Amino acid sequence: MPTSGRSTRFPQDVVVVGASLSGLLAAAAAAQAGCSVILMERDVLPPVPEPRRGVPQGRQSHVLLHRGLLAAEELVPGLEQAMLAAGAVRVDTGTLPWFGPYGWQPTWIPSYDVLSLTRPLLEHLVRERVLGLPGVELREGVRVRGLRRRGKRWLVAGVDGTEVGADLVVDASGRGSRMPQWLTELGYPVQEPEVVDAALGYACRLYRRLDGRPFPTGVVVLPSPQEPRGMVALPVEDGGWLVVASGYGDQRPGRDTDLGAFAATLREPVLAEILRGLEPAGDAALYRQTANRRHRFGTARNWPDGLLVVGDALCAFNPIYGQGITVGACQALVLRRALARARGRGTRRLQRRLSAVADLPWAVASGEDQHYLPTAGPAPRSRRLTDGWVGQVAVLVVEGDRRASQALGRVYHLMGSPRELLHPALVLAVARRRLQRRQLRPLARPAVLDDLVNLPSG
Repeated sequence: MPTSGRSTRFPQDVVVVGASLSGLLAAAAAAQAGCSVILMERDVLPPVPEPRRGVPQGRQSHVLLHRGLLAAEELVPGLEQAMLAAGAVRVDTGTLPWFGPYGWQPTWIPSYDVLSLTRPLLEHLVRERVLGLPGVELREGVRVRGLRRRGKRWLVAGVDGTEVGADLVVDASGRGSRMPQWLTELGYPVQEPEVVDAALGYACRLYRRLDGRPFPTGVVVLPSPQEPRGMVALPVEDGGWLVVASGYGDQRPGRDTDLGAFAATLREPVLAEILRGLEPAGDAALYRQTANRRHRFGTARNWPDGLLVVGDALCAFNPIYGQGITVGACQALVLRRALARARGRGTRRLQRRLSAVADLPWAVASGEDQHYLPTAGPAPRSRRLTDGWVGQVAVLVVEGDRRASQALGRVYHLMGSPRELLHPALVLAVARRRLQRRQLRPLARPAVLDDLVNLPSG
């Protein structure tokens, strides 16, 4: 890697470890910057969209937050249209029926779109397009066992005895990354990761209507510390409805959990009513590796040059918040810009910039999960103030405040700063509400759900 401060391009060899979505997007970024890329993947990848061993959460519903959708489209042009053509369902998150701690949110304030589809289909569409880029090669069925230096280059060693040379190695191998062991073997210090584990578990199952009609919408019923169970159902390709039941601690669904019975225990029973009229299309899949885990790679002064870590290998989030793919896509954009500029300043600074992409999502996911920790003591005053203010804004949302709804939507989709929640108009609205001592009037169940539960409209 260049050591001078002069601006030079990197027509270099890049190895990306892991053909996860983060790995595929990192490969696209490097290829667009003029690099030749080898993707090394331990799984033998299926030729058609289907779950694979290396993605144990692959049967959970997957969406790209709006920021992630924009980033992925920039990295893989035409991806959004390909997703729609393959059956992905466009969902306006502002009109999606959403039941939270204060009741139903209004469904008449538009927000950002997401595309809902199954993970195997999303990964297949991205992989198909990334592998079609010039200079990108896939080596599947190859498990990486370690790294070593040869001069200024890296050698990536497979368990089969093969070695691949690279100027830059990007680890995108997910939660199971062995980067801490590789760094230790190379003689670099490794800090323990920061972990926030609220012991969330979930069970996923695909359902269909008996008459085969597509679903007009999804439903979100959020858990709370007082009622630590929730469910999410989203329409996906081929007329499916993917239902995810989640719970914290001893409220986690088990392998034999009846999702209809589980839904009946929620504060809002709408999903229990809907599931009675649906038929399952396959078995339930269980997943419990949901801890938030963040490594602080790149903070040590002697971070190895030519080595980067992205995606879940760097910072893994509780999947229930839907942030992981979006963060990986945004990190890939940072990588592309850095490689295209190639100012020869090493990769330590770039690794810190990749880590910074996860700052806000980490604060959201780990902060929310702190509420569910069984041994958590009193929250710091700063977090109590933040939680209290967000709660006040959420009450405004339930009352139909358009500015509050849009501000929370922008933060949720990583399209804006949390500072937007402190807009003077929102401060004034909260103050006015408190002075008037208004009682919260819960909204009725959204009428769009009537078709699913066979209730008469109106």
